[in-house]
Amino acid sequence: MPGFIHDKLEIKFLILYIAARIAEPVPFDMMLELTLCDDGIDYFDFSDCLADLVRTEHLSLNEDGLYAITEKGRRNSEICESNLPISVRTRCDKSLSDCNRKLCRKSQVKASIAPRENGTYTVNLSLSDDMGSVMDLSLMMVREDIAKQVAKRFRGSPERLYGQIVNLLLSDGQDEKSEK
Repeated sequence: MPGFIHDKLEIKFLILYIAARIAEPVPFDMMLELTLCDDGIDYFDFSDCLADLVRTEHLSLNEDGLYAITEKGRRNSEICESNLPISVRTRCDKSLSDCNRKLCRKSQVKASIAPRENGTYTVNLSLSDDMGSVMDLSLMMVREDIAKQVAKRFRGSPERLYGQIVNLLLSDGQDEKSEK
């Protein structure tokens, strides 16, 4: 089934539409995934259009390989977005909503590992919300594989860990007394 996007100019309009609404700079593959919302777009046309938009300074490409819209791109996106079919914009908006939610979550939950001089590792865990930091926790781990496992589990359910820590700190110690 042919798509609604038929030429490179429309692909550029779509890329700018997406870039203007994405929560933060994104890598090539994420931009590709979001742009392939229409059956009329192929990888090679997308790649050419993305490179053209960087060359014409509608998008920037940083040293980390992340694409972001420029002010020039934002102005042109606002002017041209009505040229995109409403069905394409609707599909895009749904994909963007899901993507932005994931990007927001990723920025709120962080886990990193750093080696220490004595051969152990420090796992830094942080959880934040719209108001700022909720929790910052640094733990020493004796092995790298354990540190990676802790970081992975934290990323999977940071709120549960936060709740357990708070409950433990607020408990009256009855569990400890009954064990003794």
